[in-house]
Amino acid sequence: MEPFRFHVFVCTQQKPEGVTSCPAQGSFGVLDKLDRELQSRSLINDVQLTTCGCLGLCDEGPVMVVYPEGVWYRRVQPSDVAEIVDTHLRGGAPVARLVWNDAAAMKAMSVEHGEKFRASMAARDKAGTLPDRLDQMIRSFQPSRCILTALELDLFTAVGDGASAEEIGSEIHANARAVAMLLNALISIALLTKEGNRYRNTAESARFFVQGAKDNQRNGLLHTANIWHRWSTLTEAVRRGTCVPIERDQTEWTGNFIAGMQRNAKARAPLVVKSLGTAGIRRILDLGGGSGAYSIAFAQAEPNLHCEILDLPEVVPLTSEYVEKAGVSHQIALRPGDMLRDNFGSGYDLIMLNAICHMFSEEQNCELFRRARKALAPRGRLAVQDFILNDEKTGPQHAALFSLNMLVGTQAGASYSEAEYTAWMKAAGFSKVSRINLPGPSDLIVGRVE
Repeated sequence: MEPFRFHVFVCTQQKPEGVTSCPAQGSFGVLDKLDRELQSRSLINDVQLTTCGCLGLCDEGPVMVVYPEGVWYRRVQPSDVAEIVDTHLRGGAPVARLVWNDAAAMKAMSVEHGEKFRASMAARDKAGTLPDRLDQMIRSFQPSRCILTALELDLFTAVGDGASAEEIGSEIHANARAVAMLLNALISIALLTKEGNRYRNTAESARFFVQGAKDNQRNGLLHTANIWHRWSTLTEAVRRGTCVPIERDQTEWTGNFIAGMQRNAKARAPLVVKSLGTAGIRRILDLGGGSGAYSIAFAQAEPNLHCEILDLPEVVPLTSEYVEKAGVSHQIALRPGDMLRDNFGSGYDLIMLNAICHMFSEEQNCELFRRARKALAPRGRLAVQDFILNDEKTGPQHAALFSLNMLVGTQAGASYSEAEYTAWMKAAGFSKVSRINLPGPSDLIVGRVE
């Protein structure tokens, strides 16, 4: 049974650099072009496009298979895609010059490939060679550090519409030889291109990393650069059991942190509003609201709703800028203070703790929940959004790694499990506690006052 008119498979099996593979010969470009061509011809709902693992015909790649006929294409390039879509996927006639129909040769090549692969793996295992998966994980910091350094230097902005290493070095006040080495490394990870001696941004780097671009993410990503420096202290933090103090420019750090939180929260805020709804909510207390993204989303969803954001004095001026830009200042009040010490007030229908609890210890969270319970109106709710661990605290991976992020960045923070959040809420007096799963890495734990 085939629910689609055609089902197209494109090999995207990644292999070590220097090893023949479909991706090394351009299969991701073929995949991208296929998707765009299918959309432009309104065929996206008639043709299912699927990536697949190695088909054993690497020397003839990129390889593509079209079902239900089982037509195999070899050496497909992005320039061939429009013809395949028009002639085959729209017209029903395979593109003969690209079809490979020598079944015996195909099987022989695939069998030989499989035998060589198994022999190679057996030899590596016998020699005690580190598996590629482990080697790649251990070295994965290298491309990350290249990008973060480029962001810290604002290199992508300096590249602009095209510049030489000398011009870029002069612009960012860095050594031209070293800059060239970094630029070349960025080319190797597909974030720059080079024509002669001039470097240029790719569509991605121009969109997300250049100052002034509509979707520029640089300022928020600089918080990730700050995190990288924190993670370099992980060994000592494990020995101590808490974070290792490091020097930092507090003003710059706070600005980058709030920009980084805005980058994440802007996409997740509508999901939280949709999950919690606005029915029966007129007053919200947003603890540690940061950029105000969640309060802004609620205010935009319900014009008669009013929010109060409580955050540190150095954060509130930054919050004000985001709130004013969103045009909801009349619905959102800002209060400088410390959520661990200051009075919350009373009569709130909803209190939010979005990406906050992981910064605090178990004892601090228990006290926060107790005080939140007292500040809620009858039938009010406390909503905690965070990375939630399983009961064994071994996953999901993002939550487990983020717990280490809190080890290197806070005095006593961590990721916590659903069972822990539930127990804390019930101890604080919430009669009903439930979990709402959200798309992405974080979920909601909601406690209700009856």
